[in-house]
Amino acid sequence: MENFSTEIDHPVIIPSGKVHLDGLLHIPKKAFGLVLFVHGSGSSRFSVRNQHVARILNQANLATLLFDLFTPEEDAIDSRTAALRFDIDFLSSRLIDATNWCMHQFATHNFSLGYFGASTGGGAALVAAKATSVKAVVSRGGRPDLAGESLPFVKAPTLLIVGGNDVPVIKMNEEAMAKMNCMRKLKIVPGATHLFEEPGTLDQVAKLSRDWFVKYLQNN
Repeated sequence: MENFSTEIDHPVIIPSGKVHLDGLLHIPKKAFGLVLFVHGSGSSRFSVRNQHVARILNQANLATLLFDLFTPEEDAIDSRTAALRFDIDFLSSRLIDATNWCMHQFATHNFSLGYFGASTGGGAALVAAKATSVKAVVSRGGRPDLAGESLPFVKAPTLLIVGGNDVPVIKMNEEAMAKMNCMRKLKIVPGATHLFEEPGTLDQVAKLSRDWFVKYLQNN
């Protein structure tokens, strides 16, 4: 187990099967929880949108781990073929490995864990949530429908955030939510499209996520 300094970004390497995944870890001084980010199609630990959300979470004393779901070689393959980005079982297995790494690294910290999933990462987060002790899930413009048969078995309180102009994804989220048995909530951000690129909309996502994680991670 490593000793990580607080209030700085740490490059980390996470073992997953026969490969290693690159990540960025940030731990506030008074951190009580840790949120793992599950990126969407073609994204990585350098996602500007997810890094923005992570900073808002850090300000609320939540540690964050942004990590690559693919190795550079896998990313090159996926960029050409899109063969991996919709493989939810594959993505969730990488998330579970990252979760196990965190539990080992921070065994003495007693951090409550949460998942923040974007796009296809939202589906992967819910599949992984079924198999782990994660305490809360947030999905941004996510595809929870891709979690399929795992949906009824998710126990972690789940917040689904969708842009008001992202009509097809709203329907997908509503249908997925109807299959879930846990505490769940759908929040629609007016005027936002799938990537929340409109002024102020990503800040709304960050604040909704912060409040959800603080509520469900602080007292667990």
